[in-house]
Amino acid sequence: MQALLDVILPVFLVIGFGYAAVWKGYLSHDNIDGMMRFSQNFVFPALLFRAIALLDVGDAFNAPLLISFYTGSTVSFFFGLFGARVLFQRDWEDAVAIGFGCLFANSLMLGLPLTERAFGADALEPNYAIVTVHAPFCYGLGITAMEIVRARGQSLGRLPGTVLRAMFRNALVIGIGLGFLVNFLSVPVPLAVMDAVELLTRAALPVALFGMGGVLVRYRPRGDMKVIAYVCFSALALHPAVVFVMGKSLGISQGEFRSAVLTAAMPPGINIYVFASLYQRAQKVAASAVLLGTALSVFSVWMWLHVIP
Repeated sequence: MQALLDVILPVFLVIGFGYAAVWKGYLSHDNIDGMMRFSQNFVFPALLFRAIALLDVGDAFNAPLLISFYTGSTVSFFFGLFGARVLFQRDWEDAVAIGFGCLFANSLMLGLPLTERAFGADALEPNYAIVTVHAPFCYGLGITAMEIVRARGQSLGRLPGTVLRAMFRNALVIGIGLGFLVNFLSVPVPLAVMDAVELLTRAALPVALFGMGGVLVRYRPRGDMKVIAYVCFSALALHPAVVFVMGKSLGISQGEFRSAVLTAAMPPGINIYVFASLYQRAQKVAASAVLLGTALSVFSVWMWLHVIP
């Protein structure tokens, strides 16, 4: 119970404040959309840029850590993809969008604050290593799969260009890329610029959590409840279970193990709705999975916090 009060409840209270502000009409959906654009297109890219620019890449990017986490992600994606196709008789495009819903954990808006609340700010280095690969890996896998199924019977020659264009229009990928550029090439960044970036990043987590609560007001679980429950099971149980087994098998450190399993246990993020909207596929499932998964994660994250050493 103490873990719930100390770690989980403050984070979800901020989400609840955002939800209540929109529900009661103090803020409009346009206000929240602007807040989310600010968060996703400016604040989080700045956060990732600064974290990667200052990161000791050799120490942070431990291959067993990333293999553990992204094996879980890949298993969850194909679990969702083939489950949607075989069990629920969805067409291939819908199946890819549903697979993406099982794949994309809310590693930023929930993963970072919950890990920090649970284990302290010094525990976030493995999280940053996971997050830097997260958007490129997940969007790369999802977009590639979607373009393959959409190109059935056609030439796949234009597929690499399509994937790369989509990837490099993503602000998170741009922030990550600039951070690596500064880190690897030892590009000098003026102190005033880095201080300004740091000021901006202080808004990242509270703004994102509050805005996420406001966004959830417009989503209502409706229809396709078996598919939605399937997505939530994959995100909240299968993904962290695979990471748990892989992390133990590969012998990653305790800090890395905590970050990997807890991040994998996060519910589906807003990006699954963005992906579904991009292709106009399974949007109702994506929106409902974000809402229901976030609600259920109050209990599932509590459970995983008791399982993690």
